This record gives sequence, structure tokens and C-alpha cells, in this order.
Amino acid sequence: MVQKRKKASREQVSSTRRKKRSIITADAKHFREMLLEKRRGILRNVTEFEDEALRKSRQDATGDLSSMPIHMADLGTDNYEQEFALGLMDSERKLLREIDNALGRIENKTYGICEGTGKPISRARLEAQPWARYCVEYARMLEQGLVEEQEK
Repeated sequence: MVQKRKKASREQVSSTRRKKRSIITADAKHFREMLLEKRRGILRNVTEFEDEALRKSRQDATGDLSSMPIHMADLGTDNYEQEFALGLMDSERKLLREIDNALGRIENKTYGICEGTGKPISRARLEAQPWARYCVEYARMLEQGLVEEQEK
């Protein structure tokens, strides 16, 4: 009778562990989909930036028939817009790298673990920023300069 109880309790524990694993797997799928959707959106944005700022000439952008700008300030504006678009593209590329790293952590089963402390990252933080590498506490310490960022 005692052995039957032990066996039954082991089966319950085993069942509970399987449920926890499946929840973790479901969470991983959820966050993977979030990351992939964000990645697709960024790639669309980068393509739009390229089309708007880099591929179009001034004539295409304004419909101006003259190849000379009306005023020298127009050249400055065109240069500023191009540099601004390049800066945005650089930011988007960095975010793409973070997303790709997060997808790699999902594959390696280390997703959701703070790279600084080794503690779990809260679900709320992952929902807001699914590519997060650090828990809120460690991220604050990074911002305050109390710790240095870990090498990837």
C-alpha cells in the first residue's frame, strides 16, 4: 500500500513537471511569434527607409523637373533627411541583432534568464520587450553605470 502511494505521488509530480514544461514550451512559442512579427515589421521599415531616403533622387521625391535645387538650403535638408534615415536604419539593424539573439536563446533554452544575474526575467518585461537580455534590476544597474554590460 505504501509503495502504491509513493508511485502515485511520483506520477503526480511527473505529471506536474510535464505541465510546467508544456507551459514553458507554449510561452517560448508565444515569444518566438512575437519576435518574428517584430522582425518582419522592422524589415518592412528598413525597406521603406531605403526607398524613401536613399533610392529616390530629389527629382523623384519632390517632382521637381530641375536637377538643381531652388535654394542651397534644400541641399542641406536633403542631406539631413538622408542622414536621419541612415541613423534610423542603424537603430533598426541593432534591434534586429537583439531579436536574432533572443531567437537564439529560445533555441538554446536560455530565453527569459537574465544574462547578468542568472535570475528569471519577469513575464511583464518580456511581453513589453521580448528581446530583453536582462531583468529590470540588472538593467537599472547598467543604466546607472554600477555594472558593465556582459559580452555576448
